[in-house]
Amino acid sequence: MALKATIFKADISITDMDRNYYNDHNLTIARHPSENDERMMLRVVAFIVNAHERLQFTKGLSDDDVPDLWQKSFSDEIELWVELGQPSEQRIKKGCNQSQQMMIYSYADNSFDAWWKKEQSKLQTRKNLSVYTLPASLAPTLANAVHRSMQIQVTIQDGLMYLTIEGADVTQSVEVSIEKHL
Repeated sequence: MALKATIFKADISITDMDRNYYNDHNLTIARHPSENDERMMLRVVAFIVNAHERLQFTKGLSDDDVPDLWQKSFSDEIELWVELGQPSEQRIKKGCNQSQQMMIYSYADNSFDAWWKKEQSKLQTRKNLSVYTLPASLAPTLANAVHRSMQIQVTIQDGLMYLTIEGADVTQSVEVSIEKHL
């Protein structure tokens, strides 16, 4: 019998002064059985940074044909393709060719450093690609804040993200710096 996804609820209040975006999102997040809390929270951070009324989670790990998040136009064209981790060159080519903008989010750990050294020169030729990293030390902090029902308040100002995550009598406040590589 196949394992089923675990469902999480996140009520996110976003104040993004850098983009003049102020909105609340009530998300239902399906965590694939092979996905850990760190990766799921990286998806949430990627959602927050790119928040838009049409940005949505996809089947992600369950479907190789779609990214982790995407934003589609009303005419069903892919405006934004978001991948996590260190995708293959083939995957990056697919995302760049099928969308107006592609973004990659990863934790800045040793595996990212090795991937970046190997792929950097090829990635720089992609004009619609951006690569962002979060500090590797942030992953366990975000994972420890995961609860089945979370209230997340976010303020983004001058390139810094301030997260307050509440759930099951736990409140975590985190300052997140996101580094752009491309």
